[in-house]
Amino acid sequence: MRLLHTMLRVGDLQRSITFYTEVMGMKLLRQADNEEYKYSLAFVGYGPETDHTVLELTYNWDVDSYEHGKAFGHIAIGVEDIQHTCKQIKAAGGDVYREPGPVKGGSTVIAFVRDPDGYAIELIERT
Repeated sequence: MRLLHTMLRVGDLQRSITFYTEVMGMKLLRQADNEEYKYSLAFVGYGPETDHTVLELTYNWDVDSYEHGKAFGHIAIGVEDIQHTCKQIKAAGGDVYREPGPVKGGSTVIAFVRDPDGYAIELIERT
């Protein structure tokens, strides 16, 4: 078994595609519209779906925001140089709302970024 993708409902598909490709450095892998059921999908990631877990961005037409609830926490992305990555994200207009530093009670260096729909993205420095 392998984890294939995580789906996030987004309020503006193009805004989310732009964020994940231009700010987070992912690639747009595929995109489709479903006229009958009025939704659009975009799959983004760091490599092909055959080898990598990706994000499915789902836009339900005419819905511009969602309540996140209390169950979902965040997605996590491993990075080599967290300081450099956070500088790049900020320079591209991204919201780094928790600066790089050790996780509470540990030594792993993490940071948090917020996407345009308010979803949390944890960056974890991988050394």
